[in-house]
Amino acid sequence: MDLHSRFPALSDLKARARRRIPHFVWEYLDSATGSEKIAERNRAALDKVLFRPAALRGEITPDLSTTLFGEEFPVPFGIAPLGMSGLIWPEAERILARHAARAGIPYTLSTVATRTPDELKGQIGDHGWFQMYPPKSPEIRDDMLRRAREAGFRALVLTVDVPAASRRERQTRGGLVQPPRLTPRLLLQVARCPAWALGIQASGMPRMRLMDSYADQKKTGPLPSTAHVGYLLRAAPDWDYVAALREKWDGPLILKGVMEPEVAIRAAAEGVDAVWVSNHAGRQFDGAPASIDVLPEIRSATDLPILFDSGIEGGLDIMRALATGADFVMMGRPWHYALGALGRQGPSHLHDILAKDMVSNMAQIGAQSLDALAARGMQPAD
Repeated sequence: MDLHSRFPALSDLKARARRRIPHFVWEYLDSATGSEKIAERNRAALDKVLFRPAALRGEITPDLSTTLFGEEFPVPFGIAPLGMSGLIWPEAERILARHAARAGIPYTLSTVATRTPDELKGQIGDHGWFQMYPPKSPEIRDDMLRRAREAGFRALVLTVDVPAASRRERQTRGGLVQPPRLTPRLLLQVARCPAWALGIQASGMPRMRLMDSYADQKKTGPLPSTAHVGYLLRAAPDWDYVAALREKWDGPLILKGVMEPEVAIRAAAEGVDAVWVSNHAGRQFDGAPASIDVLPEIRSATDLPILFDSGIEGGLDIMRALATGADFVMMGRPWHYALGALGRQGPSHLHDILAKDMVSNMAQIGAQSLDALAARGMQPAD
């Protein structure tokens, strides 16, 4: 099957994924929070970042390589953490980790993934990152760090923009609870998605294995879909927490969910290695600005490397983020749309779509390298 003729864009993968995964899973993956206006703002703000087409430049052969944390990457994008990844598609964490290892890009495992760091040992390559929702207990925190380190994860990502569970009304209407339970209503949806159902049957019902290893689920009972066992264990981090992590973790430390220049400034003073500009892709707070709109002022405030996510839907969007101040772009949902659409073939096909899209668009604007993108960009009109 010629995947590029059938699925030339992320939108094609997204449409097929919606048909192949149960509705309650789709609502978990695709929804934002509140009225979901933040998702619309992310898209609209990205669309305002334009580039001036180039003429008479001769042959352009774009180079997509970049450097981050002193390491060279073949492309400027990687895989962001996504909670309950294995619910979206069976064995999602392993499939994505193996693709990242082959492709030489970062793969970020969530604290609330369905696989533990230990289970991915030997599969993450040289660029495994571990995302932490901060446990209240120093003992649990230190044990998580030990397990991530021993599994081969090199960078630590502290999520700082989730002080409380968001409501995610659309997700709640979908009927998902934590831990997942298949009610008659959900079983009917599962029956319509045989590939997903067979995969889940083989791998087992997804659950937050890392968090389960620190908490007795029998004592908590079922939880709403927007809160999970992790909320029973974790704290809302502050700068003291960042300092404690900096002392314990000797690899790159990244703060994820930064939308304020002053946080980026202090992060540098606290020994943080990078900040990650993100509004949680609209899943946390509906009243936030678009991530791309705050990126320039954060870029002006710090010399730290900046990672970026929220609303990325293709290679052109990656270019927009890089031109506006990001050093690297991470995506969560797109990789899972690809898994839902094509299973194990999905990540490599999406990777190819993104790279080909970047090469084509960079040639259109006369950009031989990623460093040339800012100069070819145009200021968004008011």
